[in-house]
Amino acid sequence: MISYRTRALVLVSGTAVLVALVFAWLGAAYGVRMLVEASCFALIALGLTIQWGYAGLFNVGVMGFIAIAAFVSMLVSYPVNDLFWNSDGPGLLCWAFLYAAIGVALTYAASQTHRLGLPKKYRTLLTLIVGAASYLAVTGALDPAATLIEAEARFVGGFGMPVWLGWLLGGIAAGALGWAMGRITLGLRADYMAIATLGISEIVKAFLKNADWLTKGTLTVSPLPWPVPTPNELGFVMSRASYLAVTSILIVVVYVLLERAWASPWGRMMRAIRDNELSAAAMGKDVNRRRLEMLVLGNFIIGVGGAALITFSTIFDPGSFQPLNHTFLIWVMVILGGAGNNLGTILGALLVYIVWIMSEPAALFLFEHGANLANHMFGWEAPADLATRALQMRVFVIGLVITLVLRFAPQGLLPEKVVKYE
Repeated sequence: MISYRTRALVLVSGTAVLVALVFAWLGAAYGVRMLVEASCFALIALGLTIQWGYAGLFNVGVMGFIAIAAFVSMLVSYPVNDLFWNSDGPGLLCWAFLYAAIGVALTYAASQTHRLGLPKKYRTLLTLIVGAASYLAVTGALDPAATLIEAEARFVGGFGMPVWLGWLLGGIAAGALGWAMGRITLGLRADYMAIATLGISEIVKAFLKNADWLTKGTLTVSPLPWPVPTPNELGFVMSRASYLAVTSILIVVVYVLLERAWASPWGRMMRAIRDNELSAAAMGKDVNRRRLEMLVLGNFIIGVGGAALITFSTIFDPGSFQPLNHTFLIWVMVILGGAGNNLGTILGALLVYIVWIMSEPAALFLFEHGANLANHMFGWEAPADLATRALQMRVFVIGLVITLVLRFAPQGLLPEKVVKYE
């Protein structure tokens, strides 16, 4: 039986060898870019392993939290749009936000009318009526504002504040959305929770994609500012290396904090809730409240990682958020690395992203050489769309990887260490 330390050493060494091969094959600029993107995915995967590995929460709405965090980060850090602030748009938006605040307050008040003795069925009906009326009022105030902004300023622009503040507020926004989602979904069974989180994620994406006055919709917002000097100032390798230093520091900080928390009494309580929630509840633990904590904390880390990922691309495009890239791929990272193991999650993220991004050039290399060999031996002419077929090999290779892992290492390459107390 291979010890945990030996397995971890082998995985770290194997990952380092793969990274070195990528650098040797495609160059330093491409290799550093791959590491930056992989580090951002590692942050997101750490947030997901908190939810799944620590609390057993089946969240398949990761894409929505990345999207909302990326939007908030863009809104905070993108340069100010003077055309918007010199128009009547800010005043019209203030009225729309005022209507929204009043509508939320009235809807909440209607939901609490049972305290006055109103029967439950009438309370629910009153809440729905007030909520619908509030929505119509907000929509009526927002439509002329959106039309004016799109006509005179294209979109609202940003606030021109530091990028790190945008990442922080993006994480907070993702955590707040997780809190609201948790209030709705934590009472559901795992499969129903998965459906609900997926639905909420698609709602977030649809809103951002269609709110042209706020996000420019499919026209995209670019270039997003970086927290470090850009390639125009330092060159591709040095600027990307600086970005990698920032994301690496974030990973180290999050990793150390999570390890300390998991080894604390709080971590023991969360393991007890995850492994046997009935026993934990019998001991007086508020199961749903603790799970809500994990959902919010995980989403905060997901949001920070997602904001860093989109900032690195320099383009905010609501249409680019896809469940395959921003949910399924991250689940593969967590499952392959080992749910509940922070080091395993980081290594899993690096391995999966290397496989994901290198599948295309490797497949194209094999296709071209195979086609040349077949042409030389049999006179076979290769199809013209080899590049497209090579790109599609990504999904096949990732599917093959996760199938092999689930078959031969169902707990991941680096499973969670079992803690025994005497």
